[in-house]
Amino acid sequence: MFTGIVQALGSIEAVTPLEKGVRLTVDAGALELKDVALGDSICVQGCCLTLVAQAGGKLGFDVSRETLDCTVGLDRPGAVNLEKSLALGDQLGGHLVTGHVDGVGEVQVFDDAGESRLLRVDVPHDLARYVARKGSICIDGVSLTVNRVAGDAFEVNLIPHTLAVTTLKRLAPGVRVNLEIDLLARYVERMLAVR
Repeated sequence: MFTGIVQALGSIEAVTPLEKGVRLTVDAGALELKDVALGDSICVQGCCLTLVAQAGGKLGFDVSRETLDCTVGLDRPGAVNLEKSLALGDQLGGHLVTGHVDGVGEVQVFDDAGESRLLRVDVPHDLARYVARKGSICIDGVSLTVNRVAGDAFEVNLIPHTLAVTTLKRLAPGVRVNLEIDLLARYVERMLAVR
């Protein structure tokens, strides 16, 4: 379980093909690693991955074909948002995030909005019903508050701090992003469906 509060910017340095997936080598950047061990879960660009190798500041993750098919950005070198999993008693600064990507959205607008940036994302139609005004959404591992919903699109505001400490500063129209809907919305729908 994660919070969507990015702890460090890392970088995928190598993508090595496996029989049914890839092995990622990630430079952990400034991520504190003294309490990280093999088998731990780390959120990489919004996706929960299991640590399978560690040497110095380099982390290794095996990514299955299933994960590659439902995410974006884990198949090539580039900057990634990193967050270690929560421990009981940790501060929950964002919202409850599982790191299970629900779908891939596409940026429609990334414009100046005073000191902030307005981000509008098209969400897959089957996920749109889970996105609510003033609710939470996770984009590339970043917990954000939805400001507006219109059809299959939603808008968020990105403050300068968020832009400075995450990969979201690289966004532009047409860029695809990993989306995780609010965990509570998923369970509410399930409970209503079985009533």
